[in-house]
Amino acid sequence: MAVLVKFCMWGFYLILVLAQCQFEDAQGAESVPGLGINWGALASHPLNPNIVVNMLKDNGIKKVKLFDADPWTVGALAGTDIEVMVGIPNDQLSKFAASSHCADDWVKANITKHLHGRHGVVNIRYVSVGNEPFMKAYNGAYVETTFPAMQNIHRAIDKAGLADTVKVTTALNADVYDSPSNNPSDGDFRSDIRDAMQQVLSFLHETNSPFLVNIYPFLSLYQNDNFPVEFAFFDGQGRTVQDKDVQYSNAFDANLDTLVWSLRKAGYPEMRIMVGEIGWPTDGDKNANKKNAKRFFQGLLKKMAKKQGSPLRPGALEIYLFSLSDENMKSIEPGKFERHWGIFGYDGSAKFPIDFSGEGQEKWPVAAKGVVYQDRIWCILNPDNKNLSLLPSAMDYACAAADCTSLGFGCSCDNLDLATNASYAFNQYFQTRDQSVQACNFNGLATIVKQDPSRGSCIFPIEIYSSCHMLRPIHTLGTLSIAFLFFFITFT
Repeated sequence: MAVLVKFCMWGFYLILVLAQCQFEDAQGAESVPGLGINWGALASHPLNPNIVVNMLKDNGIKKVKLFDADPWTVGALAGTDIEVMVGIPNDQLSKFAASSHCADDWVKANITKHLHGRHGVVNIRYVSVGNEPFMKAYNGAYVETTFPAMQNIHRAIDKAGLADTVKVTTALNADVYDSPSNNPSDGDFRSDIRDAMQQVLSFLHETNSPFLVNIYPFLSLYQNDNFPVEFAFFDGQGRTVQDKDVQYSNAFDANLDTLVWSLRKAGYPEMRIMVGEIGWPTDGDKNANKKNAKRFFQGLLKKMAKKQGSPLRPGALEIYLFSLSDENMKSIEPGKFERHWGIFGYDGSAKFPIDFSGEGQEKWPVAAKGVVYQDRIWCILNPDNKNLSLLPSAMDYACAAADCTSLGFGCSCDNLDLATNASYAFNQYFQTRDQSVQACNFNGLATIVKQDPSRGSCIFPIEIYSSCHMLRPIHTLGTLSIAFLFFFITFT
């Protein structure tokens, strides 16, 4: 009898502890209204979607923007009430532009299904048809297909009876408009896409959908050596720009108001604007570091919390930060920084303090929970090897298949000697290939070690087990069942 009473007491205590943990997790943090974040998946070892969703909830993030409609990722958001924007990649635009049947099938598989899911509803609110399809770098490749693809996707959504709930838009790069004088009041849409932009604007107006624009003050700094550094931030420490009777103290406001002027001239002065991407990378360039990223996000979030808007669009802002985590498979054609936009690292670890509430507190975000790392081993240049003539070709081979963007001037690993550079490259290749022994050879130049070779700011990472290897988190009921089973076995 005493044993049974003891068992019941322990069981009751465990229930209280688990319930408290669940309650604390459910409380989470609070983010500034209108704040969302981009969740990309161009990584060799992406985080488990369930882990990511829990991380979003822990940090109070209530809106997320995806670049596709991967069913596992979207499904992981079921029952969370997190507002979701799914995407259609550029390489699919021609298919949807040409066929309304393809659009119908896509909507059924990627929208309707999730609104009637067995495990809860996914709060899908937007579809971004294309990602920066009018960007200059694409040389007009998607100009003819973007608008008809938007039309067909919208018609399919309307046919499904969801047009009032799910809005269709397209994420546009800020280069769709420009100003010859750099003053916002001289802004207008580019002449080579003006007709296409009029079609898109008319569509957005008729369907009551937002204009989605990506604005990057960092890129203004990266692309122009004469760009005033302080103008990229929000704390007003640099010079101001006067335009008519308006004064600008930061690049974001000036860029946003250039869009406002462009919309006015196109006949849509009141069109709703959402910022689809904005962020600051932490590596891969002399200005890409954690200190600058922290400063940029702190200023942006404070601005959102104060509902300042821009001079021509005062009030609350709707913004998706870029990006949730680093992606080591992104193209580095624009620059090595492209793989380092994450507020969190590749493993969901927090990089720097950031207060998503906009109150400006020195607080670290909640890192990903439940991430499983591979063995604590690294691949480095064998110190006994004295023949370094083969190193350049071996490094080229490693970096062609792995991420070496932290190497080089202004990067986190810019002060390494040749041997340590080679070790970093070898380890990146080794980790990307799941620590395969065969991946740490390089014609006998490399060896596996158990001592961390990291130096200062240059971190030699250990790879995580990818989402395909991870088990889905155990729900509370399952946890309690296991707990009761444990105590039953222990006390009987």
